[in-house]
Amino acid sequence: AVHEGHVVSAQELTVLLQPLFTPNSRNLVLFLQDRLSIDDFTYFSESYGNKNPFQNQVNQLFINLLQEILQSSPSSLVLPAVDSKATRHLLSVLQESGDWKLTNVTNLNVSQLEVNASNQNLLVVQLQPLASGLKDISTLEAIAENDKIIGRVTMDLQERGIHFSVIYTAVRPSRISRRADVAAELRRQLMAAEEEDGSSYPPLNVTTGNYTCILFYASNFSLRANSSVLIDLTNATFLTENVDISASECSDSNTTLSLKYTTPVNGISSLEIRFLMTNKFYEGSARKWSTLDSVEIVQDGEKFAKFNVSGISAPAEYSFHCQLVGTSNLYPSRLVPSNDEAKNWDVFISKLQIQGFNIINNQFSYASDCTGFFTPGIWMGLVTSIILLWILTYGIHMIMQLTTNSRFDDPKGPALSVPQTE
Repeated sequence: AVHEGHVVSAQELTVLLQPLFTPNSRNLVLFLQDRLSIDDFTYFSESYGNKNPFQNQVNQLFINLLQEILQSSPSSLVLPAVDSKATRHLLSVLQESGDWKLTNVTNLNVSQLEVNASNQNLLVVQLQPLASGLKDISTLEAIAENDKIIGRVTMDLQERGIHFSVIYTAVRPSRISRRADVAAELRRQLMAAEEEDGSSYPPLNVTTGNYTCILFYASNFSLRANSSVLIDLTNATFLTENVDISASECSDSNTTLSLKYTTPVNGISSLEIRFLMTNKFYEGSARKWSTLDSVEIVQDGEKFAKFNVSGISAPAEYSFHCQLVGTSNLYPSRLVPSNDEAKNWDVFISKLQIQGFNIINNQFSYASDCTGFFTPGIWMGLVTSIILLWILTYGIHMIMQLTTNSRFDDPKGPALSVPQTE
């Protein structure tokens, strides 16, 4: 038993998972999501009634357990959670715990998998990411889709008579506790963990000779083909570095970052993604600016998709950073399809940082963010202040035009005559 709001460390998590590391535990399925918190289960299951996104047996059992805990509690409570650093390295811990046969389930269908009962099998299912900054209804749909994936995979294994254990977790939390007595300490822990996410792995670098000419980083780098096939390239690009960058080109005026992947998912034998950047001198600002002009996707060497890029530019000495970049209309920096093939692709990039020119000491330079100084809120405040100031000025001007009488009627004398001209 742990106290409310307790954050389980990596060492404690290893102890809790010891029952799964016995010789009798032959099959383990790890469902890994980008963001998830215990509060998501209670929030979405209660707030949306019949639209509860958690329908499969695994999540339903967990929700019933949570509801029993909440109902039996005499007061509101903050449930325990697992440290994001522990879940981030969970896959490595599992691999080191036994002689597992690692299988990445990319087509979300295990009916054709050959599960050898004599070996310890570790199946890793990368669930689709939850795009941050969107409304709850969009997150609800993404969680519901992931719930269907979990149900489909577990049902296939059950129908084949395969005994297995399931771990459903995420890389980092999606919600931060606001309980007064524990919020301050817990929030600092979670925010510190989130800040460390940016340094959990180094950026991808392209070198020519002895110096680095391109730096590229993203916390989430995913594509969706034909609105159905999700391709998560984050691990292959930054962690395992299972990507070919030999076709990248660098010069003082033009730079191309080429990322080639072999069989990223079933059905796609090769995939190449190109980021085309230029460095030009602009007379208006009297300085050079680097811009990301277009993004290209080449599938199987035949299908070519091109996107024009809006809002990605920075002074030549700086790098560029943006929280969300992709094809969604809600993102501050958009990838706009420029041909018919590009309409079949959706791109999701979180916490993008890229630099293709003037790299010093193999590190990113100062970042120019996609959020400008004059945000919509600032503009609204300025416009409202100007309107109120104009009304005040007009009122003062009208008051200054008022005049007082200079002559008064004397009851003892003749009546005062005021000419019409006055």
